Amino acid sequence: MQAFEPELRNRIIKLVKGILAQNSLSADVSPSAKLVDVGLTSMDMVNLMLGVEAEFDFTIPQSEITPENFQSVETLERMVATQLRLATAA
Repeated sequence: MQAFEPELRNRIIKLVKGILAQNSLSADVSPSAKLVDVGLTSMDMVNLMLGVEAEFDFTIPQSEITPENFQSVETLERMVATQLRLATAA
């Protein structure tokens, strides 16, 4: 799992930056920066959730759609990595 973590993080950052670009915003998206602080609105969070599902080809379980999981790239990365691990274990 360690091998794909940088790729996982980069894919999530790319999704966040894509949403910011749609809003004509540009920000330095560090892994620990709060997503609301870089400019994402609540509607953007919905788009991010859908983008993550499409990018990684899984449905985020309702129990995982929490403010805590969508706080930063790091928290989102942890949740995605967990879901991917569960999917490959099933």
